[in-house]
Amino acid sequence: MPHDHDHPHDHTHEGGGGQTLPSDMALRVKALESLLVEKGLVDPAALDAIIETYERRIGPRNGARVVARAWTDPAYLERLRADATSAIAELGYGGRGGEHMVAVENGPGVHNLVVCTLCSCYPWPVLGLPPAWYKSNAYRARAVSDPRGVLAEFGVSLTATTEVRVWDSTSEVRYLVIPERPAGTGGWSEDDLAALVSRDSMVGTALIPEPRSRGRGA
Repeated sequence: MPHDHDHPHDHTHEGGGGQTLPSDMALRVKALESLLVEKGLVDPAALDAIIETYERRIGPRNGARVVARAWTDPAYLERLRADATSAIAELGYGGRGGEHMVAVENGPGVHNLVVCTLCSCYPWPVLGLPPAWYKSNAYRARAVSDPRGVLAEFGVSLTATTEVRVWDSTSEVRYLVIPERPAGTGGWSEDDLAALVSRDSMVGTALIPEPRSRGRGA
């Protein structure tokens, strides 16, 4: 099972005191960008706006906010259960890829896993860009035929009595997993709770780790 590999590698000049160089791929992308800008095929301002959108406005931090609100606000959780699209829109997240959302909740004895067997439908407004493994044939096939095996490869160990529910996203409906809130977080602020929530936990391929220290909220 392939996993995304997105941590940076340091490349240094020999004897250069640890100066970090861009990766070969980064250099190629920069060269292509410069060529397109030079030929007038790309507007640098538009490109910067797109990058800003995906880095700051669209991404897992949005989904984490939804989860944190659901953990702390019972009324919001009920709205999320009844109409996830509208409840998510309350927080300002929506648009293409965020229509027809359904929230599924992990809890004692239940674990949810999301896959798109036909292609790679994914709730971009709340999770950002899909990871490479989500789009792979291996994940798309095995998440349905052997979900426990797939979860084990991601490091998710479940008891034999835990029910695993697999949800198949389509262009008509997309799912967001609401992870189980970890113990010891009573009274935490939404900011601190959101910091615990990862993209993978909202797909179902990770659990929320037990927090090491109390959040800043009262």
